[in-house]
Amino acid sequence: GEFVEIHVDTPIEVAEHRDVKGLYRKARAGLVKNFTGIDSAYEAPENPEIRLAGATRTAEDLADQVIAYLSSNGYLERAEDEHWSI
Repeated sequence: GEFVEIHVDTPIEVAEHRDVKGLYRKARAGLVKNFTGIDSAYEAPENPEIRLAGATRTAEDLADQVIAYLSSNGYLERAEDEHWSI
């Protein structure tokens, strides 16, 4: 099968603010080791097929962008009942 790399580009400050489980807080306190972006390096993908602006768009907007990409590149087609199919 094919692989589509999707990068949700979100600044760490936004990710921390949205962290309902408190994992960033725990990582900063040393309770969680090897936490990406805190004590383990984060490397953004070099050339993802889709790059989404996670800080400035709603989840619905981001989903629409993914569906549009998948549809325009032949991964999805709309069925007669208006649902998407692979």
